[in-house]
Amino acid sequence: MSADDDSRLARVALTWLAEPGTRAVHRLVERLGPVATLDLLLDGGSPDGWLHTTVVAQSAAGDARAVAAEALDRADRLGARLVIPGDEEWPARVAGLATLRLPDVSRRVDAETAPPLCFWVRGSWPLGEALERSVAVVGARAATGYGQHVATELGYGLAERDWTVVSGGAFGIDAAAHRGALNAGGLTVAVLACGLDRPYPMGNTALFDRIADTGLLVSEWPPGAEPLRPRFLIRNRVIAGGTLGTVLVEASARSGATQTARRAIHTGRVAMVVPGPVTSAMSVGSHEFLREHPRARLVTGVAHVLEEVGRIGADLAPPARGPQRATDTLDDDARSLLEALPRRGALGVDRLAARARVDVRTALRKLSLLEELSMVVRRDEGYALAPPVTPKPGSIAATAR
Repeated sequence: MSADDDSRLARVALTWLAEPGTRAVHRLVERLGPVATLDLLLDGGSPDGWLHTTVVAQSAAGDARAVAAEALDRADRLGARLVIPGDEEWPARVAGLATLRLPDVSRRVDAETAPPLCFWVRGSWPLGEALERSVAVVGARAATGYGQHVATELGYGLAERDWTVVSGGAFGIDAAAHRGALNAGGLTVAVLACGLDRPYPMGNTALFDRIADTGLLVSEWPPGAEPLRPRFLIRNRVIAGGTLGTVLVEASARSGATQTARRAIHTGRVAMVVPGPVTSAMSVGSHEFLREHPRARLVTGVAHVLEEVGRIGADLAPPARGPQRATDTLDDDARSLLEALPRRGALGVDRLAARARVDVRTALRKLSLLEELSMVVRRDEGYALAPPVTPKPGSIAATAR
């Protein structure tokens, strides 16, 4: 077995011995390398008491190297591959997880946020290339129709503009974002919290197959790994840290999706939130996230998202404007004269100038302009508002009425 093969086997074994993201393991690998770290842990030499206990307990279930070798064989039969740091397709951005520190944590799963040791990947796209221009779209599983509509539109619009849509493959917002990207013929990546051969939830199996055909299925856990509850939070740090930004579409008061957005903020990524109805339980978590995190950005569509994650000066969202009106180009004097005209009938220039509080000379000049713009008409008794334009019979406008 070559040194590279030894390194790959060791990384798989270490991920099996201790859950991905374990900081003590990551520090040892950075200092000693994966092979020496595995030897040290299996010989009982862990400097961390908790990690030592974990390794002893897991080793009772099997030989770490044998389990890793079987996982590699199983992945090969599945058509999946192992990607490790140093490989050409390794996503460099996940290295930023080394500095991720969540404040006020009480659970180990929130403290153990180290970069991945390896990824299992199914699909033909190079992983690093797929994540280079990527945005995560996450949210509630029990999504409302509003949330699913927004997530689908975001997925479609981002993919249409050659951005990769990343999510977790769950029901609700995740699935809607993936489907939107697929419907646009774009690239989408599902980051799973279990083995690639037992994607969760099972109800999305057909969706996962579509993603694998044109995008990527990614996991830190070897084939056969179960979707245990803590693994979803562990997985979320990769969604947040591997992308340029995370969009939270819908989230209840206690939602794992808000944890993904939280990890995005503390990794230095952009966290974006789609507002929802204040009466919706599925938007309570989203709104609270906006209140608690001043750095979070409110977005309402693809243009806003691209402004946050795109190139400076190149992806600015157009300002929100109402429909353009003919009166928008008028100056104050012309507007005052127009407002001074009665809804019915006409007024002479002297009376009209007095009502608009302009001099007669200015009134004559501005009324001439308004007449050219077909906003007023001149009559024997003075000036009046121009009648509304009536579409000619047979015209498009008349047909549409």
